[in-house]
Amino acid sequence: MKYRLLGQTGLYVSELCLGTMTYGSAGFWKVMGGLDQKAVKAQIKYAFDRGINFIDTANVYSLGQSEELVGQALHKLGLPRDELVIATKATGVMNDLPNGRGQSRYHLMNEVDASLKRLQVDHIDLYQLHGLDPLTPLEEALETLNDLVRSGKVRYIGLCNLPAWQIMKGLAISKRRGWARFASVQAYYTIAGRDLEREVLPMIQDQGLGLMVWSPLAGGLLTGKFSPEGKGPEDSRRSNFDFPVVDKERAFRCVEAMRPMAAERNISIARIALAWLLAQKPVSSVIIGAKTMAQLKDNLDAIQVTLSTPELVTLDQISRLPEEYPGWMLDRQIQYRTEPPKWKE
Repeated sequence: MKYRLLGQTGLYVSELCLGTMTYGSAGFWKVMGGLDQKAVKAQIKYAFDRGINFIDTANVYSLGQSEELVGQALHKLGLPRDELVIATKATGVMNDLPNGRGQSRYHLMNEVDASLKRLQVDHIDLYQLHGLDPLTPLEEALETLNDLVRSGKVRYIGLCNLPAWQIMKGLAISKRRGWARFASVQAYYTIAGRDLEREVLPMIQDQGLGLMVWSPLAGGLLTGKFSPEGKGPEDSRRSNFDFPVVDKERAFRCVEAMRPMAAERNISIARIALAWLLAQKPVSSVIIGAKTMAQLKDNLDAIQVTLSTPELVTLDQISRLPEEYPGWMLDRQIQYRTEPPKWKE
């Protein structure tokens, strides 16, 4: 296992992160995996033994069950706390009460304590805003996160699924107020879904943020087990929940381009898709979530795959985003600044 710095922090995280959305079976979340305590304990032990030090969960996953299962597994396994980086999130709907969701100071303060209790830890290494709250002023959420860092309950803060302009707004507020700064962005990014490259990825690189990638196999679509007609394994998550949104025509072009690369190595197409992500420099860690131990083992083996330069070029050409304004205009305008000027004799 290799380790990468999380943005501009001095914190090293494993380049693969154990995702826990498949843990628990409360309500809607059962379709994601429905794993019980025995399966969760086995996954966490195997991942830790393979070098994963990074675990990502959320309060909303199975309405707290995921955090509880993780906490119980860590306790029963007796894994050293100082060798683990535990991340969780808050924003989503936890109950039907008026303040059971969002990023208000009231909700975040309540939820961080609830997460600490469920995880059976005294601090959270990375606490993330789990999306957009259009009602709570960003200043309120950021001040609360800063207070949580100062209290010692949280070590670093991050965010998920926000547009570039709002992330920059948050960074500017934190800088002006002297508050704790976002360390990371968690976002959807795959070879078949490179939308992040238009605005968010350049901002991440410019501001030195870490990038955590969720759903790196596009909900199973990039495993090569689905047909262009949409037929796939009945027990697959995407067969029951068509998410995340993907340009399927482009996705299947990518799958067909990766298929011979996988066949040549006698490995799964999924490993090629993960290896492509790991080859992208801005990526800090790729979150892998599995319903079975076989899936987890196969995904972890992606760290052994190195794509050649010609293969990366081929995949880049197949998956490249169509040009949009202002991107094509910027590319044209900066041509004269991409090389050092030459003196005319």
